[in-house]
Amino acid sequence: MTPDGRYFVVRGRLWRMSNPNLSEKERTRLVSDLMAARRAVRMAREEKNAAAMRRSRAAVDRAKRGLGERGPGWWSDGAPDLNRRMAVNTDYADWFRALGSE
Repeated sequence: MTPDGRYFVVRGRLWRMSNPNLSEKERTRLVSDLMAARRAVRMAREEKNAAAMRRSRAAVDRAKRGLGERGPGWWSDGAPDLNRRMAVNTDYADWFRALGSE
């Protein structure tokens, strides 16, 4: 996780963390919604059902937006959203290199 808690890194890429300001109840509900939507995506794929795929992917997007992992950044200091960027190409480059993860 980055020092400011905004991202975690997988294979050198930044991925936005969930909003830490959500209540535990809200976070639990949204994670449950996300898991159900992901199961629905899998079922739609297996059934080759395009309409169900669109609905389930939209449900995934709603849950991820609710969690703060997509959409506007949940922080309020005006810093840009660096989601999905390579850490070495961001302001986190020195921090990332210091981890020895490259």
